[in-house]
Amino acid sequence: MLRVGESGAGKTEIMYTANMSYSQIQRYLDYLVNQGFVTKVNLENTTVAYRVTDSGLKLLRAIDTLMNMLEPGRRANA
Repeated sequence: MLRVGESGAGKTEIMYTANMSYSQIQRYLDYLVNQGFVTKVNLENTTVAYRVTDSGLKLLRAIDTLMNMLEPGRRANA
């Protein structure tokens, strides 16, 4: 969800890209917005997009670092 929101995305795009149901997206977006990792951006008319904040980018980098550390075949002390 955070990766999709790096350049801004609507709920439908996030839902399909993250392969989640609407209720899951709603719950996680509410959490991410409340924690300050994602912000709601009002576009033209009534369109709303979600964009990752600086804190969200830091979280995304931390997740990427952990995922790289947990890669199969990677040595712990390497």
